[in-house]
Amino acid sequence: MQISDIGARPQGKIWHRRPNPSTADGVIVNVIHSAVGYHSRTIRFLHVAFDAAGDAFLAGDHQGNIYLFDLSRNSFKLVQRTGQACTALAFNLRRKTEYLVALADYSLKCFDTDSKELVSWMRGHESAVSSISVHGSGRYAITTSSDTAQLWDLDTFQRKRKLNVHLAVGIQKVYFLPLNNTIISCFKDGSVFAWESDTLRCKYQLPVPEDESRINYKAFAVTRDGRALVAGGKSNFLHLWCLNARQLQRIIQMPPKVRSIRHLEFLPDSFDGGSSQVIGVLSQDGIMRFINIQTCKLLFDIGSLDNGINTAAISSNGHYVVAVLEDGSINIYSVKALSQELNKPPPPLVKVVADSEKTKDSQNQNHVSGLKLRVTSGKVGRPLRGISTGKKIHTRVLKSSDSIMDDKENVLPAGLNKKRLQALLKEFGEFPEKYRMFIWRSLLQLPENHTAFSSLTDKGIHAAYMGIHERYPIKSRKLLRILQRVLSAMAHWSAIFAEVSYLPLLAFPFVKLFQNNQLIGFEVLATIITNWCQHWFEYFPNPPINVLSVIENILAHHDKELLHHLVKYNITTQLYAWPLMETLFSEVLTRDEWLKLFDNVFSNHPSYLLVAVAAYLICSRTPLLRCNIKEDLEHFFHHRNNLDLNAVIKEAYHLMETTPEDIHPKRMLDDFVPLTKGQYPIFNKYPKFVIDYQSKERERIWHEELEYLKERQLAHGLQAASVKRQAESAAWYRQQQLLQEAEEQRRKILHEEEQKLVEQRVRLAAMKRELKVKELQILDAAHRRFLKHQQDQQKSELRRLDDEIDRKVAVRNRETAALIQDIEVRNLELEMQKKIFEQQLAKDQEAVMRDVKGHLNANWIQADVEEQKFKRMLETDQYTGVLDCKNDKEPAEIDQLSPSLGWQAQMLEKQRVYNLDQEKYRAELAQLANENKEREIKLLQAKKDVEGKKWDEVVERHAQLKVPQDKAAAGAHIPSLLSDETSQAMEPDGDQHRHLFERLNDTTTGCPTNQRMDLLQGSEEQIPGSLCLNNVSLNSSVQLSLDRGRTDLKNKGCELMTGIRELRQKLTTRARQQHSTNSLSEGTTYNHC
Repeated sequence: MQISDIGARPQGKIWHRRPNPSTADGVIVNVIHSAVGYHSRTIRFLHVAFDAAGDAFLAGDHQGNIYLFDLSRNSFKLVQRTGQACTALAFNLRRKTEYLVALADYSLKCFDTDSKELVSWMRGHESAVSSISVHGSGRYAITTSSDTAQLWDLDTFQRKRKLNVHLAVGIQKVYFLPLNNTIISCFKDGSVFAWESDTLRCKYQLPVPEDESRINYKAFAVTRDGRALVAGGKSNFLHLWCLNARQLQRIIQMPPKVRSIRHLEFLPDSFDGGSSQVIGVLSQDGIMRFINIQTCKLLFDIGSLDNGINTAAISSNGHYVVAVLEDGSINIYSVKALSQELNKPPPPLVKVVADSEKTKDSQNQNHVSGLKLRVTSGKVGRPLRGISTGKKIHTRVLKSSDSIMDDKENVLPAGLNKKRLQALLKEFGEFPEKYRMFIWRSLLQLPENHTAFSSLTDKGIHAAYMGIHERYPIKSRKLLRILQRVLSAMAHWSAIFAEVSYLPLLAFPFVKLFQNNQLIGFEVLATIITNWCQHWFEYFPNPPINVLSVIENILAHHDKELLHHLVKYNITTQLYAWPLMETLFSEVLTRDEWLKLFDNVFSNHPSYLLVAVAAYLICSRTPLLRCNIKEDLEHFFHHRNNLDLNAVIKEAYHLMETTPEDIHPKRMLDDFVPLTKGQYPIFNKYPKFVIDYQSKERERIWHEELEYLKERQLAHGLQAASVKRQAESAAWYRQQQLLQEAEEQRRKILHEEEQKLVEQRVRLAAMKRELKVKELQILDAAHRRFLKHQQDQQKSELRRLDDEIDRKVAVRNRETAALIQDIEVRNLELEMQKKIFEQQLAKDQEAVMRDVKGHLNANWIQADVEEQKFKRMLETDQYTGVLDCKNDKEPAEIDQLSPSLGWQAQMLEKQRVYNLDQEKYRAELAQLANENKEREIKLLQAKKDVEGKKWDEVVERHAQLKVPQDKAAAGAHIPSLLSDETSQAMEPDGDQHRHLFERLNDTTTGCPTNQRMDLLQGSEEQIPGSLCLNNVSLNSSVQLSLDRGRTDLKNKGCELMTGIRELRQKLTTRARQQHSTNSLSEGTTYNHC
C-alpha cells in the first residue's frame, strides 16, 4: 500500500509508482495531510464527493482546505481555502467545474475548480448543513439541516422552497430520486414521504413496519434507476422498498457485529441497467461491508477495527471507493481488485491432444502420450519435455488454415471456447448453475448496447402492450413491468413484434431469468428470434408452415407410426409442434429442465431447437399413441408430463446425427449470427404487406370503432335523454304524490303535535304546581330550619348562661363555705373566750359580789365611759374580735351592781317600739310578695302571647331581638348581684362583717339591759354574765341560719334557670331575701340601740 503525503504542496501527483492493489484490501493509495514542520500532527479530512464521471473527487479538511483529486490523471491540486471546516460537499452540478460546499457557519458556497473563484454565497440555514442532494439535471439542489430543508435553483442561486418542521420531529435527510422529479424526505420519527419537486405535492408515504423490526433511520441509499430505496439506522436491519410498488420488499439482517448503520451507498454496475444489486454498508465498527441485496451474501468488506472508516463515497462508474478514516487520512480502493475473485470465469478446459501422423510410429507414441497442450486463441503452447540426451527441445504444432478458422469460430468472449463448452456439456449434461448466465452471455455473444437499448426504452410502453396485465395476470408487479418494458422495446425495434400474439409466452422465461438486468434479457430474446426463430414470421399471421413441415419430415423419417396416428385423428403440426415452439418448452418443462435444455440449445446449431421438438414427440410416443381425442392431445402439449429430459436431449443429439441431409433443418436455417454492436440489426423477415395491412385494418377498425362509439354515444345520449325525460315525468308525478302524502302526513303530525302540546302544557302546569308546592315546602323547611337554628342558638346561649351561673354559684358556694368555715373558727374562738371568761367570772364573782354593792354608784359613770371605749375598740378590730376581759369585767360589774329601776322602764319602752317595727316590716313584706305575684302573672301572660304568635314573622323577629336583650339584661343583672354578693363575702370590711360585728357589739353592750330585764322578770338565780354570753351565741346562730338559707337559695337558682320564669322567681326571691336580711339587720341594730 502506497502512502502519499500532500503536505503543504498546492498540487502534485497522488502516487509515484503505478499502483498494484491487492485483492486482500484493494487499497490503491493512502493519502495524508501533515502540517508543515510538525510531522506528528495531521490535518484531518472530513468529507469527500465524486464528480458525475466518477474519475475525480473533492476532499475537504477541518481547516477549510478543498482539494481536487483526479484519479485518471494521477494529480491533485488545492482549489480553495475557505477558512472554515466543511460539513457537506457536492460535485455533480450541471457545470462540471462548479461544486457546492457547506461550511460551519451554516452558509452554502459555490466555487469553480478552474478559476478558484466564488460563484455564489447562499444563506438561510440556522444549523449545520448535513447533506447536499443535486437533481439529475444539475439545476436544483436540496440542502438539509436538523430543522429545515431548502430547495435552491443553481441557475440563479435563489432559494425556491423551504421545508420547516417541528423541533420535536426533526429532519433526517431530504434528497432527489434519480431519473425523476421526486423528492424523498425522511424524518427522525421514522416516517418517509415522497413529494413532487415541481408542485411539492405529497405523492405517497412509505409504509414503515410497526413490529420489532422498526428502526430509527439514519442512512439512506437509492438505486440509479430510482426504483429501490434502502434505509438503515440504530439496528442491524436494512429495509428495502420498491418505490414503484410503494411497498416494503425485503428486510435484510446484517451480521451480529453490526449494531448500527452510519452510511449506505450502492455500488454501480455497468451491466445492471441502473438496478444496482450490491450495496455498501458502513457500520459503527468502522467497517464497510458490500452485500448483494438479492442473494443477501457478503461479497467483500473494507476498513479495519484499528483505523475505522468515518465516511465513504463511491464513484458513479463503480471503479473506486474513497473512504475517510478515523485518523483523518483517505484510502482509495479499487473495486476491480476487491471483486476480482467474484468475477473470475470458470477455469479453462485441459485436454490431451495427440498428433494423428505420429500415432503410427510406436516409438513416438510413447513420448506423445504424456504431452499436455493448453489450447489458446491462435496457437497451442506445449510445456517443455525432457530428452534422454539431456537437451531441451522446444516444440510447436502448426495447424492448417481451415483449422485456424474453426478455432476462431469456436473462440468466445472472456476466454471461453465453444468446443470445450460442448464437451463439458456432453460430459455433465448441463452447465454449472453458478456460471450458467456467464456462459450463456458468452455463447450468445451479446453486444450489450446500452445506448441503443436506452433509446428503445425511452420511447415508453408500446400501445400493443398497454393492457398486457389483462391478458397475462402475473402475480409479481415488478416482473410484469419488466416484461412490459422488454416487449415494448421489441415492438419499437420491429413492428412485427407488436402483432405477434405469442411473443409474451416466448419472452417470459427469459425476462424472468434476467429480471435484474433488462438489457441482457432483451438481447437474449432478440438473439433467439434472429437465430433460433428463423422463418417463423414468413407466413404471419399464420404459424410457420415451412418450419413445421421440417419437423413433420423428421418425424416421418424416424417414427412413421406416430405420424400416421396423429394424421389419423387429424392432429396437425399446429397442434403438436407449434405449442412447444411458441412457448419454447416453458409450459411442458420445469425450471431446471428448461435451463438444462437451453444449455444444449445455445451450445448447438439453431436447428437443434427443431430437432428437440421432434425428439420430445418421439420420446412421448407411448402416451401419444394412446390418445384418441383431440382435446387430450391439446392438453398434453400445454401441460407438464412425466418425461425424462435426459432421454429427450440424447434423442435430439441422435436425430441431429442420423437425420438425412435433404430433410435436416440445417439446410433451411443459417448458422448462428450474434447481434451487432452499437446498433441492433434491422429485422424485416416478415411479410410487410401483411403487417401494413393489419396496421391499416387496425386503424380502419379503430376509426370505425370511434364512429361506432360516437354513434353509440349519441344513441345512448338520446336514449338517456328520453329515459331522463320519462324518469323526470315519473319522478314529478311521484313527487306530487309524495307531496300529497307528505302533506297529509304532516297534517296528522301537526294534529298529533298539537295534542302533544296540549298534554305537555297540562303536564307543565302540573309540574309548575308541584314545583311551587315543593318550593313552598322547601321555604317552610328552610324556615323551620332557621327557627330550629335560632332555638338551638337560644338553647346554646341558655346553656352557656347556665354554665356561667353554675360556675359563679360554685365559686360563691366555695366562698360561702370558706366564710362559714371562718365564722365557725370565729365561733370556736368566741366559745373558747367565753369559757375562759366564764372561768374568770367564776373566779372573780365572789370578789365582785362583795365589792359591787359598795362601788356601784361610783362606777356607773365609769361604766358608761368604758362602754363607749369598748364600742370603738370593736369597730376597729374586725378580724380578731377578741374582747378585752378587763374592759368587759368592769361594765359587767357595773351592770350587775346597777340597781336603777328607771332603766327597766326604758327597756320596756324599747320592746314596744321594736314590736311595732316588726309589724310594720311584716306588712311591707306581704305587700312586696303581692307585687311579685302580679309580676309573675304578667310575665306568664306575655310568654303565652309570644308562643301564640310564633308563626308571625314580624313578631318572631321582635321576639328574637327581645329575648337576647332580656337574656343580656338578666345575665348582666345576675352577674352584678353575684358580684355584689361575692364582693360582700370577700371584702373583710364589707357590710356583712360590719353588721356582724355591730351585732356582736350591740349584744355585748346590751348584756346589762337584758340582765336587767331578766332580773325584773324574777330570774335572780341566773348569772348576768352567762345570760349575756347566751345572747351572743344566739345572734351567731341566727347569722349562721341566714347563711344556710342563702346557700339553699343558690341551689334553687340552678333549677330556676331552666326557663325565664324560674330566673325571674329566683331573682325576686333573692331580692326579697336580701331585702328581708337588710331589714332584719336594721331591726336588730335598732333593737340593740
